[in-house]
Amino acid sequence: MLISMMQDSTTWLTGLTQCTDLIQTFHWHLPLELSVLDKPLEVDLGGDVQRAFNNFVKTGQVWAFLIGLVLGYLFKTFTSYG
Repeated sequence: MLISMMQDSTTWLTGLTQCTDLIQTFHWHLPLELSVLDKPLEVDLGGDVQRAFNNFVKTGQVWAFLIGLVLGYLFKTFTSYG
């Protein structure tokens, strides 16, 4: 039984190798236009964070956040035992 299982697993690995060969064959036939995806993106992390924070303050969400923190702390304090 063990030998039969080993034969089945090696047969499966052989099939897996043939599958990877097929994928590599298709990879070499891809058009060159896909190389555009390899270019690095220009990311301004500091500017994005600053814009998000300014929007957070401008829309009043910062006050809702602070009020929620205070009310949550008070609720936890009044409902906990000890």
